[in-house]
Amino acid sequence: MRWDALFNDLEAQFEEGDKLSVEAEIAERSRVEAAGAGVADRLRGSVGTLVKVHVESGAIFEGTLTYAGADAFVLNDKRNQVLIPHSAVSRYAGLGRFSLGEPSVVRSRIGLSNALRALARDRSELTVILRDTNVLESGVTGVIDRVGLDYIDLADVRPGESRRALQVRQVSTIPFSALAAIRSPYVGEL
Repeated sequence: MRWDALFNDLEAQFEEGDKLSVEAEIAERSRVEAAGAGVADRLRGSVGTLVKVHVESGAIFEGTLTYAGADAFVLNDKRNQVLIPHSAVSRYAGLGRFSLGEPSVVRSRIGLSNALRALARDRSELTVILRDTNVLESGVTGVIDRVGLDYIDLADVRPGESRRALQVRQVSTIPFSALAAIRSPYVGEL
């Protein structure tokens, strides 16, 4: 009987050791996986959830995360869609714990400039919020005339007016590095 108790005890110790070994390996793999995930991966893992985004200017945007690209993402709130460059963000609240790599090579190449070119082509009226904009200011409203390598030309027109040469008050050249967010009225998919 003593031998049975000894072997049962040894077997229990080995099973517990194996369980601890497996748990340690899972924890280590999780740490390695998290170390290789970028913010774009975390955002992709949170698409469809409600998040709050604090940008460097102090402005806060809250909405459903609908798209997460390599260098920008889109939030939908009740009235607007907001395109926010990753580089303008100081803090995220509400991101899930999951990360999701970009499975599409084509989508991984779509960047901020591609989205801005689409907005310029559509002649969409936008509000551009700059990184150095006072939180109480609403931004600059206009239509994107041109998108360069690292800048946009924004034609300043009165809200609700279409972009016509006589209605342009001025054209501002805005470097991508100055962009905090670009807000457009919600009309469905961006």
